[in-house]
Amino acid sequence: MTSASTQVAATPTRPASRRRAMAAYVVALLVWSLTIGIPNDTLGVCLWIWIGTVAWHADAPLETTRAWWRDWWLPMVLLVAYSLLRGVADQTFVPVNVTAPIRFDEWLGGGTTPTELLQSAWCGDPCLPGSSPRWYDTLFTTVYASHFLASLGLAGVLWVRSRGEWVRWIRRFVAMNFAGLTIYFLYPMAPPWMAGRDGFIGAVSRITSRGWSEIDLHRQSIFFGGLPNKVAAMPSLHAGFSFLLVFYAIQRFRHPARWLLLIYPLTMSLSLVYSGEHYVVDAIAGALVALAVLVGCQLWENRRARAA
Repeated sequence: MTSASTQVAATPTRPASRRRAMAAYVVALLVWSLTIGIPNDTLGVCLWIWIGTVAWHADAPLETTRAWWRDWWLPMVLLVAYSLLRGVADQTFVPVNVTAPIRFDEWLGGGTTPTELLQSAWCGDPCLPGSSPRWYDTLFTTVYASHFLASLGLAGVLWVRSRGEWVRWIRRFVAMNFAGLTIYFLYPMAPPWMAGRDGFIGAVSRITSRGWSEIDLHRQSIFFGGLPNKVAAMPSLHAGFSFLLVFYAIQRFRHPARWLLLIYPLTMSLSLVYSGEHYVVDAIAGALVALAVLVGCQLWENRRARAA
């Protein structure tokens, strides 16, 4: 594999310079997150990843910048295209599906959707977005927000450590986005909070951000957050990317404890169902799409390797 560090090795970074630069980077990111908001959009997250890689190679900022942008510009263009297309996926002739996911989840919940059961048991009566959060609300909101940082954050680490692994991961990441986008066009679907609002199920509140309501922490798009699509619920890409990330790690790690990483996507799925963002079937679909992307990319890479 070609290491990203070999791309900027003409000026090796001294350990002392790296420590100072990374400390300044962490402080700057922390101050930004607490005062402006945690980076939420693709371009904003990529900007902070670029700054982090420059800090890591503090004695070679120009070489690092050239190498970074040479690799990252195309994935960033594709991800912006995804954000734009996702916003128009609900403006086609395909009707919005409402009842099919409800029936499936009601079957799982013995006649009541798991979202209704969880909010009845954990959220409070009445369940309101503005109610005081419980400790697990903070946990669920944090896990939910990690979606916007985890996958691209892994890409940033891999770029520094091994460009070959970065290429493999970013290929799966982009493919996952467009696999989900294709389904959004073919199967627009109302999430639980919308179905509850329109009377198809019992009252369901959208409480995704409630866990941070008392600590004044929020997410903020820096450049472009994409166009909204309220019926982009099937599959859940929040669940899908968490499963993709963990499946990818399990595939590469060998320690038996690697299976404990599944706690992350399972907790993500639980937070999505509890908060009214997704049905259980959406999370299952996200896991299946992640598995299909992982296997599909691996088969394509194996075929290329044999051909070479």
